Amino acid sequence: MTQINSKTPQGPLAEKWTNYKAHQKLVNPANKRRLDVIVVGTGLAGASAAASLAEMGFNVLNFCIQDSPRRAHSIAAQGGINAAKNYQNDGDSVYRLFYDTIKGGDYRAREANVYRLAEVSNAIIDQCVAQGVPFAREYGGLLDNRSFGGAQVSRTFYARGQTGQQLLLGAYSALSRMIGLNKVKMYTRHEMVDVVKVDGRARGIIARNLVTGKLERFSAHAVVVATGGYVNTFFLSTNAMASNGSAAWQCYKKGAYFANPCMVQIHPTCIPVHGEFQSKLTLMSESLRNDGRIWVPKKKEDAEAIRAGKLKPTQLKEEDRDYYLERRYPAFGNLVPRDVASRAAKERCDAGFGVGAGQAVYLDFSEAINRLGRDVVEARYGNLFQMYEKIVDDNPYETPMMIYPALHYSMGGLWVDYELMTSVPGLFAIGEANFSDHGANRLGASALMQGLADGYFVLPYTIQNYLADQIRVPRFSTDLPEFAEAEKGIQDRIDKLMNIKGKRSVDSIHKELGHIMWDLVGMARNADGLKKAIERMKELKKVFWSDLRIPGKGDDLNVELEKALRLADFLEIGELMAHDAYDRAESCGGHFREEYQTEEGEAMRRDDLFSYVSCWEYQGEDKAPVMYKEALDYEFVERQQRNYKN
Repeated sequence: MTQINSKTPQGPLAEKWTNYKAHQKLVNPANKRRLDVIVVGTGLAGASAAASLAEMGFNVLNFCIQDSPRRAHSIAAQGGINAAKNYQNDGDSVYRLFYDTIKGGDYRAREANVYRLAEVSNAIIDQCVAQGVPFAREYGGLLDNRSFGGAQVSRTFYARGQTGQQLLLGAYSALSRMIGLNKVKMYTRHEMVDVVKVDGRARGIIARNLVTGKLERFSAHAVVVATGGYVNTFFLSTNAMASNGSAAWQCYKKGAYFANPCMVQIHPTCIPVHGEFQSKLTLMSESLRNDGRIWVPKKKEDAEAIRAGKLKPTQLKEEDRDYYLERRYPAFGNLVPRDVASRAAKERCDAGFGVGAGQAVYLDFSEAINRLGRDVVEARYGNLFQMYEKIVDDNPYETPMMIYPALHYSMGGLWVDYELMTSVPGLFAIGEANFSDHGANRLGASALMQGLADGYFVLPYTIQNYLADQIRVPRFSTDLPEFAEAEKGIQDRIDKLMNIKGKRSVDSIHKELGHIMWDLVGMARNADGLKKAIERMKELKKVFWSDLRIPGKGDDLNVELEKALRLADFLEIGELMAHDAYDRAESCGGHFREEYQTEEGEAMRRDDLFSYVSCWEYQGEDKAPVMYKEALDYEFVERQQRNYKN
């Protein structure tokens, strides 16, 4: 059986990264100029990596699916970024951030990677402050912190409800400087559609120019994929509509393992679905759970009266409200991890206590406004309240917000070793595109931390260990047969799609896939439902390839063709997610199998059977993938049943 080598350094946990850096191979400045690196993506991970590699002296080709790196989906992140600075003097430390992250991921992440993430977190804050990121500050001048789910300390740095935007502007400024110095060549409105391997190594990509429709070839000594996650498989999610899993999926089809695909995150504080014609969902930051209290009516008749419009939530007395998170998890209250809060909301709504259309709970700020004053609440969350009011047409200062869980983030992704390299030599994956740091559930404010850690402080070291052996390798011609073959494969795929000429629109099929995924592979899963999902997705895939209709031409600007290419991959990603969820007969974090739960309805892990990363290898069209296991042998942490009650 194939052995999975994570390349984790030996030695004490706190010394692994230091020892790695002390003994890694380096590339001297003169040789760096001879090496080309492709970075696909310009979000926090991609922009920080491209800027950092260029600053070091490598020649960087950076690809952006949008018209500007500033439009990367990282801009939508609201609440904050974690780091173990311990400015609040409340007992935080690098080890505690590491432990909270391991525990929050339900002990399904690699110890060494998570500790390294916690270790470099403080440097991220210093880097971003130096770039001018306007973090909130407290009276004494130090950076302010707020609390997020899964932690009992305040370690989340923030810029109101716009943290992702401000961090991305910081990375974009560093990237723009490198573009201005001709050290980064930026390709906007280009989408990676395939990776090219030469002699078993990643040596370039095929990209589609989204303006002209032309397929273009690019070569390099190494390829870095930073293209985010795949939760738009569900159609409705908090991700931007252009977010997709296609780049990572093409890497999978070229031999890169896909790890833990079933592990996706449901975010508990999202504006509920409003109708069939909705194209995406809007997130309300987890930071709102600092001061907002989550509740539903205690009595079903009150919930029914609210749903019927006969009773307003503000008319319900305090003793008639069920603050169910505070009741069930007194130690953490409203700040339990996302998977716990999401399942609790679903349980209350399924039991008949939901409000709105029945699939919503309240997030109430009345107590905070009375305690702090409206001006303080407005200073902390004003732009989020404004966004909510514009979408829902209700004033959250006067009426409680309505929220419900929604698809948000993928913990699974391309398998990478300690050096962030996939199973294909020379192909690296960073940020949400890889699986490495969050296990079965990501703690809030850790996505921005991981993206910037990978781009600023991890990849710039580890990629040198690979490139040090490549300095005598001449630049590759894109006329090589491997490039021609890859381009032909993509062109044939486009021609096939354009020639179907059926009756179904891309969105209609994608919505149908979304319903299958949400109903059967969503917040709660079971064996029968997963088997049914796999069969239904196979049938839907046949419909897609026989009855799809794409207007326009294949060699021109064509948004419907872009969506169709991505949907073809989503159909296959969804099937692999269901396979992985079926195979993992346990509950852990965001992966909740109804057959495996405690008497209190909590996730029941089976550490004796499933303490591993599931690594799936592509075997060919319509052939079952093969799964390998990377054992998660914990040396420094004792696995325990997660407890957020005391």
